[in-house]
Amino acid sequence: MDWKLELAFIPVTDVDRAIDFYVNKVGFHLDYDQRVSDELRFVQITPPGSACSIAFGEGLSENPPGSSSLQIVVADIQKAHDELASRGVEVTDVQVLEWGHFTTFDDPDGNHWAIQYLPNRPNG
Repeated sequence: MDWKLELAFIPVTDVDRAIDFYVNKVGFHLDYDQRVSDELRFVQITPPGSACSIAFGEGLSENPPGSSSLQIVVADIQKAHDELASRGVEVTDVQVLEWGHFTTFDDPDGNHWAIQYLPNRPNG
């Protein structure tokens, strides 16, 4: 049996600001933005090429904004770093470690993202 992670939730304070950051700065695709009721708004975004999407909105989580930490694996860490930086994302310098190369950024609420390249794995 396969177990596939297809959706992860992150808590945010301002849904429209989060959409602007993730879609216009980071470059994720906006899949869905629906106000279900006055108390519930559901937004789904997906990183390019990912099988797992990210969800946020209103009324979805009781976790405090900025409490999530996620990691994405890429095939070219420098290209990923340069793309994020060119879009205006405050991204750290690439850190080369024995088990992988990393760059990180935070969204406007402080949710933390690590971008990793695994040199011993085909396609990152």
